[in-house]
Amino acid sequence: MDERIITSIEQSTDDWQYSLRPRRLAEYIGQDKAKQNLSVFVKAAINRHEALDHVLLYGPPGLGKTTLAAIIANELGVNFRQTSGPAIERAGDLAAILTNLQERDVLFIDEIHRLSRQVEEILYSAMEDFALDIIIGKGPRARSIRVSIAPFTLIGATTKAGALSPPLRDRFGVISRLEYYSTAALIEILTRAAQILKIPIEAGGAEEIAKRSRGTPRIANRLLKRVRDFAQVEGLTTITDDIADKALLALEVDRAGLDHTDRRMLDAMIKKFRGGPVGLETIAASISETRETIEDIYEPYLLQLGFIMRTPRGRVVTEAGYQHMGVAYPKANDTPTLFDFENI
Repeated sequence: MDERIITSIEQSTDDWQYSLRPRRLAEYIGQDKAKQNLSVFVKAAINRHEALDHVLLYGPPGLGKTTLAAIIANELGVNFRQTSGPAIERAGDLAAILTNLQERDVLFIDEIHRLSRQVEEILYSAMEDFALDIIIGKGPRARSIRVSIAPFTLIGATTKAGALSPPLRDRFGVISRLEYYSTAALIEILTRAAQILKIPIEAGGAEEIAKRSRGTPRIANRLLKRVRDFAQVEGLTTITDDIADKALLALEVDRAGLDHTDRRMLDAMIKKFRGGPVGLETIAASISETRETIEDIYEPYLLQLGFIMRTPRGRVVTEAGYQHMGVAYPKANDTPTLFDFENI
């Protein structure tokens, strides 16, 4: 798969964004409902001198789950320890992390749905009883001892809440879903980022970038950096709507936030399969992508925009999708062809 500038997956070139991340809830833009509730829970935990209840943050990538976790630790005034599900390979790795936590510290596990079952089972007693059950020895002489650990707060982040096992999900006392950002919220984020980076930006320039950022701050900040490059090369000292539009079109990001890969999928569905219904395996074969790539990366945003829809027989391009691609929508009396019968 080609590297996409509008992907919400974090890339190695995104390290610069850490300097843009807010440090306090008051600085955090968007996600108002989640932010208000977390503010109450944090203040209550501080007043009781207790560890905050365990928190699960879920939603699409790039919406600020890691940033929000770090803010919670800052608001609590405690240490912040960060790791990820794939990085914890053995139960002993997790035990080492947990035993080194101080009282009321925050442990953040990104991609928590990717923890192995053995590691996950260690978390159960740690989250509920602040204790580790360790098996010593093997066979008939094996025995279990319980080691107490300091009360802590686990913050888990996942893009696939349904992939969490029920026993683990039920141990989180606070569960918050992060939603896609509005254009107005993204304009605020871009304006703040431009100030930090010392890049003058006009309201029109910020709006042009925000509208093409797929509701995702990570993408907005990445596009801002690329537009800045175009502006500097052309000798401009301010990002205007004109240079933003020119730069984003050069990057093949259209006014709906679609790039060439999104349009290639829509184009294949319209031209090869008359708009559908067509199954994922057939779409994947026609554009030389995997089913998982289409389902996890391309399809969600097209569904969000209403350019495609799911039906019992497969995916179908909507009238809005046809209009965006500049193709006449089929007449009502045209009978769609069913191209395969695969499960969707």
